[in-house]
Amino acid sequence: MNSLWYKDAIFYELHVRAFYDANGDGKGDFQGLIQKLDYLRDLGIDCIWLLPFYPSPLRDDGYDISDFYDVHPNYGTLKDFELFLDEAHRRNIRVIADLVINHTSDQHPWFQEACNSVDSAKHNYYVWSEATDKYKNARIIFLDTEKSNWTYEPRVGKYYWHRFFSHQPDLNYDNPEVQEAIFDIACFWLDKGLDGLRCDAVPYLFERDDTNCENLPETHAYLKELRRKIDGKYQDKVLLAEANQLPQEVRHYFGEGDEFHMAFHFPLMPRIFMALARKNRQPVVDVMMQTPYIPETCQWGLFLRNHDEVTLEMVTEIQRAYMWYAYASDSRMRLNLGIRRRLAPLVDDDRRKVELLNSILFTMPGTPIIYYGDEIGMGDNIYLGDRNGVRTPMQWTGDRDAGFSNADPEQLYLPVISNPVYGSQAINVEAQLRTPTSLLNTMQLLIKVRKKYQVFGRGILEFLKPRNKCILAYTRSYGGDTVLIVQNLADTPQPAELDLGQYRGTVPVEMLGGTHFPPVGELPYMLTLSPYGFYWFFLEKRNNSIAGMSK
Repeated sequence: MNSLWYKDAIFYELHVRAFYDANGDGKGDFQGLIQKLDYLRDLGIDCIWLLPFYPSPLRDDGYDISDFYDVHPNYGTLKDFELFLDEAHRRNIRVIADLVINHTSDQHPWFQEACNSVDSAKHNYYVWSEATDKYKNARIIFLDTEKSNWTYEPRVGKYYWHRFFSHQPDLNYDNPEVQEAIFDIACFWLDKGLDGLRCDAVPYLFERDDTNCENLPETHAYLKELRRKIDGKYQDKVLLAEANQLPQEVRHYFGEGDEFHMAFHFPLMPRIFMALARKNRQPVVDVMMQTPYIPETCQWGLFLRNHDEVTLEMVTEIQRAYMWYAYASDSRMRLNLGIRRRLAPLVDDDRRKVELLNSILFTMPGTPIIYYGDEIGMGDNIYLGDRNGVRTPMQWTGDRDAGFSNADPEQLYLPVISNPVYGSQAINVEAQLRTPTSLLNTMQLLIKVRKKYQVFGRGILEFLKPRNKCILAYTRSYGGDTVLIVQNLADTPQPAELDLGQYRGTVPVEMLGGTHFPPVGELPYMLTLSPYGFYWFFLEKRNNSIAGMSK
């Protein structure tokens, strides 16, 4: 069962440069990350997801890679990385890292060689055209910065293809040498001890005329081959797909359990926020009812926020307009087709909403992924460019530089949050560890309880249908265990009248505090929930104890 470790895990996403600065240069590094591993262990997370840490011009925060085989000198050395892996594993924390397989930086030696000589073998590592009318059905992803998917390269006298920024030329996957090169890169890092890879932008690997150049059969064929080779060489490694598509499309990235182990459920995330804004469960119910079955060995990756914007690509125009109205009234909060805000500012720092959203995250089918700093309610800076507003230094203390670094504040890679609501004097790890009722301690409790029960990571989902639309209620069932989740999406107390007839005779035991509620009888089960309140119940059979039902 160890090969399915990712189904029961809690993931934690962080950028090395944002977490802790050990050498005082204003940028986080692997030595600093090592010093904070005990914090992550105590939080209860099982797996760290590292954002790109490779050599890079850093025009796209490291997703523009110029060397796949090394560590950016800002963050340390390969030896520092290896020591970090050893220390994480010593604490039973696994580590996965981004593998950017769609493109390179235009500063990568491959691309420089490709431009300097059309006769070079590296020239065919990229996609070229003498005109810009090829693949015209492919959408432009970064609409606010890019006017075309083609950019002219004067040294070659041709245009090169890119689905993202123009300084990120796409690799040519029709070239077998490229396919083999990516496999070699994956093996290099897995040999170092990584427990898996989060593969970036996987829908866009191949291009074909008269298609939108997304989710093509050739892409799936290559990814299956990549999985086959990795499975043939390693055990218990996980591949996580970033495919910002509708659930029906993402389903194909699991294959028959022979492509990716995990994939993000992008469409669920904005609909959770939509349900909260509307005080109506229907957006969540609708998207989950449209979510297809996936193989037993596969898993959805669930998140509320991450290093990118709240993406609104997979919603209708009307829904997008509503989300912008509800959560991004200031145009500076918007980016591309999304909202560049952290979790706490999205809900106006309402602690009840933050906890409710995390309740949904932890109890929906899939593996929860926490974005660094959201466990303490960190804020953002909408005045920083691009997506940097949600990538500011982790706030450890109320001291200078938020305890992140001892460098001069001007040296920091980005300024720490300093406003009165979200500044480090108001929001920091040190203070919350000392406060039993803090958000951090509540998150530790939610994580601890979720990890005790495999039903959360593996159980089937069945929605209940109370007449009150403000109530989002469902059961999760696995291996004879059933939990009942009841959540109030409204800002006022709400009644919940639940049909629990099939569980008659069970005793709902509130899982966060251990309180036994009245047994389920023949009549509808009645509950009252506080504003944004929620219950996690274990439905205890009369002859069993809650302790006996744990993992």
